[in-house]
Amino acid sequence: MSDLPRKVDIHEEGPREGFQITSQIIATADKVRFIEALAETGLRDINCVSFVNPKKVPNMADAAAVASAIRKRRDVRYSALWLSLGGFERALQTPLDLSGLILLSASEAFSIANTGKTTAETVVEQSAMLKRYREASIPVEWASIMTAFGCNFAGDIEPKSVISMVATALELATEHDIQLHGVRLADTVGWATPVAIERVVSSVRDRWPHLRIGLHLHDTRGTGLANAYAGLRMGVDQFDAACAGLGGCPFAGHKGAAGNICTEDLAFMCEEMGIATGIDLDRLIDCGNLAEEIFGRPLPGKLMHAGTLSRFRGAGRYN
Repeated sequence: MSDLPRKVDIHEEGPREGFQITSQIIATADKVRFIEALAETGLRDINCVSFVNPKKVPNMADAAAVASAIRKRRDVRYSALWLSLGGFERALQTPLDLSGLILLSASEAFSIANTGKTTAETVVEQSAMLKRYREASIPVEWASIMTAFGCNFAGDIEPKSVISMVATALELATEHDIQLHGVRLADTVGWATPVAIERVVSSVRDRWPHLRIGLHLHDTRGTGLANAYAGLRMGVDQFDAACAGLGGCPFAGHKGAAGNICTEDLAFMCEEMGIATGIDLDRLIDCGNLAEEIFGRPLPGKLMHAGTLSRFRGAGRYN
């Protein structure tokens, strides 16, 4: 199947994914500076913070302070992540643009490592959260299936396990009278290869032909962009990515978990393929350089070091 989209939506995960995993404590002001710079690039959705246990994720202890300090643009959505009702109640006290998410894992072992709950317990909790979202008038737009391509605790994940979790998510949505925009398949710990992307995406597509599919990819073993390309060829038009390749799951089960696919590298590839992103790559490269300044070390993004091809072609190609 080859069904390239004309444009893609790239959701920026760097501020949350990047800052949550590092042992280096990042100043609140630097987090805000980074988020505000990203908002000037054409990105329309920036995942800023997570409301999680600060003892387990110390860099998110100031999540509320970061959320309150951001000078927001009207055309940018500033989102957040939480894993429990308690986290949601904390997020609800901030000026962020909240939307609910049905969050399940294709691996029960990862679910237990990530939240301390079995799959059955997670389903019960997600149902309670959906009820609370309705009470708080918070929209629910997507479901996300973590470890959809493999798990460091459970090994290979069969497509039938992913299908089962997607079906559970859709059943939960129906029970709570929710019309989902789509389902995001997450390579949470970096097991995916292009063949796995094709196998799992096609399995979901075969079962639900009209369901929009997004991908959340990590570059743990260097296949991140190849996986994104495989998704693009199957018509996937929504991706999570992180500026400069920041991020990694703190509960991945191994040291040195790599970050998300790099936002500017993905956007560059898409633009070169004639797929619109709406992103100003030069400004996004500046954000990658800012991230390196904040972290004080080189980061894995490629385009931020090599530059675009515009200097060879003439300025203005990517904005």
